[in-house]
Amino acid sequence: MNVLIKSATIVDSKSDFHNETVDILIEKGRISKISKRISNPNDYREVKLDNLHVSQGWFDSSVSFGEPGYEERETIDNGLETASQSGFTAVALNPNTNPAVDSFADITFVKSKALNKATSLYPIGALTKSSHGEDLAELFDMKNAGAVAFYDYQKPISNPNLMKIALQYASNFEGLVCSFPQESKISGLGVANEHINSTKLGLKGNPALAEELQVSRDLFLLEYTQGKLHIPTISTAKSVALIKAAKAKKLDVTCSVAIHNLALTDDSLNGFDTRYKVLPPLRTQNDCDALVEGLKDGTIDMVTTDHNPIDIEDKKVEFDYAKYGTIGLESAFGVLQTIFTTKKAIQLLKQGKSRFGVAESSINIGEIADLSLFNPDTKYQFSKSNITSRSKNSAFLGMELKGKAYGVIANNKIVLK
Repeated sequence: MNVLIKSATIVDSKSDFHNETVDILIEKGRISKISKRISNPNDYREVKLDNLHVSQGWFDSSVSFGEPGYEERETIDNGLETASQSGFTAVALNPNTNPAVDSFADITFVKSKALNKATSLYPIGALTKSSHGEDLAELFDMKNAGAVAFYDYQKPISNPNLMKIALQYASNFEGLVCSFPQESKISGLGVANEHINSTKLGLKGNPALAEELQVSRDLFLLEYTQGKLHIPTISTAKSVALIKAAKAKKLDVTCSVAIHNLALTDDSLNGFDTRYKVLPPLRTQNDCDALVEGLKDGTIDMVTTDHNPIDIEDKKVEFDYAKYGTIGLESAFGVLQTIFTTKKAIQLLKQGKSRFGVAESSINIGEIADLSLFNPDTKYQFSKSNITSRSKNSAFLGMELKGKAYGVIANNKIVLK
């Protein structure tokens, strides 16, 4: 692939051209020249876009596509196209399929479906067989097949001994164990944050305590085993404090926060709209503020869209019966810019790569082109016309956003909206 990008502002602190507006020549998938003005004698494809900015490729550590088994929600092919159009050059794919991705063959299948795509797919294998939480899956085999982590998506491991063994076993081959932060006996049948709004609305509460107990337990197990732990999608102020204390002890722990848990509170539930039924649930403004602060001081390592397509039959039902989840790839950049500066938003979208074994690059001559293209200043109301996913269950519909992705140039391919 040969392409000439015209008048692009580079947002990359590792680049020699950071904050400069330049032309970028890419030949055979590699950056061959960066200059104020580059001619095009070979008649390469030119990319000219309004207020064009480019950065290192964005990464999402938690996406779900459905295939195999739930193709009506999303396929790998369309999911990766959505990720590309949304500015992501790499995504880590959850194993919450039917059957669950829990073997060497399953990892190989998922990877094969992602060949020759602009956005790279990094599969996460199930931590336990069929994600039932009873017996460990074949972790080492999946690691050899290309799994970058192990996680029973949104299913807490209730047996602490099983989690202990997982951390011990995976440490033999630098395996990354993920543990969903919820104590099921405490959360019970709760569907919303246990607080004033759940009481007013008559919804069963899922207390912050359920998350914090599980986080605390897993950090104790991590300290005992000296393993490698990632806690996805924390949502409470106390969880931030617990992880901050663990990092002060030099424990090998990272964590993420879902973008919707940063931008929305349980006030959104007043209309019983199931688009806002997510797990962990939307919490209070105090929790949102603590999560934002955790990102600023480095306690929280990365943001994720926690992109989870759900078909209309499982969403447009009574609140108690609706499935958890919102899509988030298409809106990620625009939502982050309602909270952070462009510089910080881009930084957050790039973080987490090394934890999940994703190669990092910079925008310099000689580097492989792994670029996200975007306009940071455009303002618009997010609507279904902005959604490429098969499922339309976005918690951000109708929200005023700032900034929009144009697409990506990666893996020797170009995808633009």
